[in-house]
Amino acid sequence: MSAWLHIVGIGEDGMDGLAPATRAIVEAAEVIVGGDRHHELSNSVTAERVAWPSPFNALISLLQSMKGRRVVVLATGDPLWFSVGARIGRDIPPDEITYHPQLSAFQLAAARMGWSMADVEQLTVHGRPVEQMIAFIQPGQRLLILTTGSQTPGQIARFLTERGFGASPMTVLAAMGGDDETRFDGLADSWDHEVPEFNTLAVECVAAPDAALLPRVPGLADGLFTSDGTMTKQEVRAATLAKLMPMRGALLWDIGTGCGSVAIEWMRAARYARAIGIEPRADRRAMAAENALALGTPRLELLEGRVPEALSGLEAPDAVFIGGGLSEAVFDAAYSALRPLGRLVANAVTLESEAVLIALHRAHGGQLVKLAVQRAEPVGGLTGWRPLMPVTQWSLVKR
Repeated sequence: MSAWLHIVGIGEDGMDGLAPATRAIVEAAEVIVGGDRHHELSNSVTAERVAWPSPFNALISLLQSMKGRRVVVLATGDPLWFSVGARIGRDIPPDEITYHPQLSAFQLAAARMGWSMADVEQLTVHGRPVEQMIAFIQPGQRLLILTTGSQTPGQIARFLTERGFGASPMTVLAAMGGDDETRFDGLADSWDHEVPEFNTLAVECVAAPDAALLPRVPGLADGLFTSDGTMTKQEVRAATLAKLMPMRGALLWDIGTGCGSVAIEWMRAARYARAIGIEPRADRRAMAAENALALGTPRLELLEGRVPEALSGLEAPDAVFIGGGLSEAVFDAAYSALRPLGRLVANAVTLESEAVLIALHRAHGGQLVKLAVQRAEPVGGLTGWRPLMPVTQWSLVKR
């Protein structure tokens, strides 16, 4: 089947910036779909004009209704790089689409900054929670961020400053490649620029000696989480996440999520990783939500309920952590829902829960280990080892 839908990236230089063949396709279009800005950039073309639908999810049915006509969708820059092309391509077969990429905002911003794109984290908070960029604040890290409006750079400056990165240089670039291109430079702790709504932010993270170190490798310090004391402790949490194996886009069920420490570290450890935390107590769900915002995982989904009943109807997970509510019935429900090659980890601190794990290990195999941690703490004027409660951990992969 020949392509009937063309998705064209367009820049601030409008039609003049398109390759001749791409320009000819736009000029021959019967219908052009895009935002106000895209229509302004191509206003020399005579065609039926269609704005982005509301809600935006109606776009696919709108486009499918136009099949058989010469349809062009205009997007900013590269349509497949944090843009509408990827959304369309999930529902319309690829052999029906031709993509025409233009230089992306990331490429233009990297060129303006003189940064190698291979060494830069590229993020978007456009139409998404701004807090998700917090997970990428690291000493020496360079960030290119598609923002969600004129207020976003100020919000990010505050996030940086609160975490000890106030000396980080920030640059806002707007209208790149056009006659009205502008640039604003400053430091996070003194940022006060009024910038255009449509902009790209470049940040070079500079850490103060007392800056918070928040690596994406699991094992954040316990003190970074608001908690009532009932949580998977740092050393055990790191071992737990290693067995859960966070992967790009994968979904975790965190059963008995408590303050959310395991789910949050899962989401931080891999791009677009998702998590559903099931927790019956409202106060702990509130703590988990607070921690998720503070540590850069605002998309953590929190559900009230008791297991196994609360698991019914949830999207099948790629991994399951049972940190509370352990029983054979909970295991059966979670394991039956787990996708092939899914990982399940269960931790126990009581003898009763340990007995359940031993029985499950005997019936299903997997790996059973005892984790014992001691931390050096003051003993009078000296220092001694203070043990944490030992944790029995059972893990297995569904094959």
